[in-house]
Amino acid sequence: MTPSAQALLHWYDQHRRILPWRAPVGQIADPYHVWLSEIMLQQTTVKTVAPYYHRFLERFPTLTDLACAERDLVLTTWAGLGYYSRARNLHTCAQIVAERGGFPRDVSSLKALPGIGAYTAAAIAAIAFGVPVVPVDGNVERITARIFNTHTPLPNARPLLAQLAATLNTDQEAQKRPHDFAQALFDLGALLCSPRNPACGLCPWQQYCAAYDAGTASILPKKAPKAVRPQRYGAHFLVVDEADFILLRRRPDNGLLASMIELPGTEWRSTPWNDDEAFQTPPVQSPWQRAGMVHHVFTHFALELIVYVGRVARFSNKEVATGFLHPLSQTHEVALPSVMKKCLTLGQKFLHNHNL
Repeated sequence: MTPSAQALLHWYDQHRRILPWRAPVGQIADPYHVWLSEIMLQQTTVKTVAPYYHRFLERFPTLTDLACAERDLVLTTWAGLGYYSRARNLHTCAQIVAERGGFPRDVSSLKALPGIGAYTAAAIAAIAFGVPVVPVDGNVERITARIFNTHTPLPNARPLLAQLAATLNTDQEAQKRPHDFAQALFDLGALLCSPRNPACGLCPWQQYCAAYDAGTASILPKKAPKAVRPQRYGAHFLVVDEADFILLRRRPDNGLLASMIELPGTEWRSTPWNDDEAFQTPPVQSPWQRAGMVHHVFTHFALELIVYVGRVARFSNKEVATGFLHPLSQTHEVALPSVMKKCLTLGQKFLHNHNL
């Protein structure tokens, strides 16, 4: 039996979350706002995204503003949200959409744009353009696994769950309010059908839920065991001249943290670095001191970095040619990823505490 869209929408009308990117009741959502929020929400929580969303709109109020901006400014404004390929794709996508005069309104055309996958395309289509599709994110996967009592573990279950989720909006009420229905599913997963301790007693779909009847809701969806996250190691150097400028460099235009700014350092490898190895190719000749260690976790590996600090009277032309100089007091102006912000903070603290 298809769950009642009317029951879900009635619950949503009473309990809908107030979110910065969500249009007020009775108003049509701005496609730019929907797209921006959905890109930011990929792999990131609502609580984390909210301040970045406000900051981004202050800097780039319209799609045209974003399309015309310098890439470095986009990356700097994004810095801290992680998964920086999202920011690069966001900028490229804005340029394409601005050039064509607006977002396409169908799922397949949206999916063809940079950084927009199946879920994001469906979310934009449903919320901004009223296309009757079901966007399948983690919340909707969880709801669907429980409604149909599906025990196939993720990620192998995803094709099946997507197929089953597409049947959730087949009744007339869901078809009349596709933008609200999609967001109602998100809110149901976030507020009631939560990963742990789902509030089944308050759920508008309790009578339609096979997992509730079977007593298995709290263990679904099942997940395959996680692979062990590998460990990598590196070393980075914070060097300051008499004018309080530091040496920075840009990472390659492809790969992890592409085009972001970093402190000079070693490669990141599977075995730890010792001082003798790290000092074989320092960015400048200086009496280095070890400030400490920085630990950071990426999606596919954990990273441990040694941070060294040093002082020079001035940088040589050869040294500057390896990167660029920037005032230490204005590092907030450059696109430093979170791991480099950690290194910089540790290095600055060491300099201050040791009066270097």
